[in-house]
Amino acid sequence: MRSGTYSFTAIERIIYGQPVAQALHAEVQRLAANRVFVIASGTMTRTTGETSRLREALGARFAGLYDRMPAHTPRDAVLDAANAARAVDADLIVTFGGGSVTDAGKMVRLCLQNQVTDVDGFDRLRATQNVDGTRTTPRIDAPMVHQIAIPTTLSGGEFTPQAGCSDPRRKVKQGYRHPLLVPRIIILDPAPTVRTPLWVWLSTGIRGLDHAAEGLCSGFSDPVSDAMFERALAMLSEALPRVKQAPLDLDARLECQLAIWLSIAGRQGGAQMGASHAIGHVLGGTCGVAHGHTSCVILPHVLRYNHGANADRQQLVAAAMGQPDKPAADAIAALIGELGQPQRLSEVDVSRDQFQVIATHTMNEHYIQTNPRAITHAEQILEILEAAA
Repeated sequence: MRSGTYSFTAIERIIYGQPVAQALHAEVQRLAANRVFVIASGTMTRTTGETSRLREALGARFAGLYDRMPAHTPRDAVLDAANAARAVDADLIVTFGGGSVTDAGKMVRLCLQNQVTDVDGFDRLRATQNVDGTRTTPRIDAPMVHQIAIPTTLSGGEFTPQAGCSDPRRKVKQGYRHPLLVPRIIILDPAPTVRTPLWVWLSTGIRGLDHAAEGLCSGFSDPVSDAMFERALAMLSEALPRVKQAPLDLDARLECQLAIWLSIAGRQGGAQMGASHAIGHVLGGTCGVAHGHTSCVILPHVLRYNHGANADRQQLVAAAMGQPDKPAADAIAALIGELGQPQRLSEVDVSRDQFQVIATHTMNEHYIQTNPRAITHAEQILEILEAAA
């Protein structure tokens, strides 16, 4: 008899296909928030009028704005944003931007609740990796200030109760987890995303496809999750090229957003990510590779490396993408090429002299322990990196 657990998160509602300013106004009123602190993408603030429209929607409830969050959510910037939110006694955080901005909102909420006032204070909040591959999550106070997330990329972090935050001193990206860290409300409006650089949209779409592909190939999946992963793969395979050809196609953009929702929801059934995610975290935190590009340059090579261990599951990936007679790695590589995204580490300025550090750091990543093909030493990571060089 099959057994398992599907864990629902603390997301209260997901609003999609409605104008974001209208939806935000209604939700802030419903929550009776009076001091709303906005963390927004600098690009959205400085080159578009989108952030101003959110501010107008909030009216007198707007308490402040932070729009200087760098990629990979570094500790010092999070602390700066937390201090600004603390100064106005924020009772709601609204994030408007990509994955780094979404994670910043989560981290700010942790800092507010757990009195983090310097960069060393982050150490007592982060999850740590044990020798046996398990993770230890410290006992931390649940964030009481809620978050409304308005994503403008396809990274998918708005659906998860965890955050990535980098430590620039160690040049590593570290994980933070709490069941209530997930945003309470998510608003999916494709209209503002036309302002997102097209390469960011498309590459983070491959990141979302990575969630679904590694989830479907996981040895811990279940029929409900499989259905979500397969649908996500089908939708992304069809919608991402449509956006590439017609960037103003809002229907295609919304299809991408809904596919990301499915790709993350599938993970709640116990499916685990693998080496693509593990290596990707290090490429981002240690080498500064853009979040979406980490999947573009690594995922096909990880699938090829794992093929002998899960060929049957990989065939499901290819079939979901409408190419049942093609290896999954080739189908995904062809899609990445069609979208004009990088496919080699050299294309994202990662050189061979960095490989040993990447491999060493990757062995400390949780998802390396759940890769379908056992990885027990850094030389195996080096093999994947060489294939992707």
